[in-house]
Amino acid sequence: MVIALIVISYLVFSRPHYPQLFANMDKVGHLGSFFCLSLLTYLAFKPKWYLLTATLSIYAVFIELVQARLPYRSASVADFIADMAGIGLFYCCLWSYRRYFRATKITESP
Repeated sequence: MVIALIVISYLVFSRPHYPQLFANMDKVGHLGSFFCLSLLTYLAFKPKWYLLTATLSIYAVFIELVQARLPYRSASVADFIADMAGIGLFYCCLWSYRRYFRATKITESP
């Protein structure tokens, strides 16, 4: 998880050297990054949903505040929304996973 946090921090604070292949490509990166951070944090600590969401929300705000100060980056509410969508997507997937395996256990019981 620490490695993922370091890599993501490097990517969001460094000067972008890659082309935008499609509009809002960075939003996909934000969504994917926060999905991965949510997954890794959940697997490492099993925090309550509101603690995980609050912690990663603070990190998302921190990212945008730092990016606002960098001359080659800019802060964006849309980036923050994409970060929150990544966390939400993680919890939707977790809910679906739990629901599927709970249903599988019920149908497989003798």
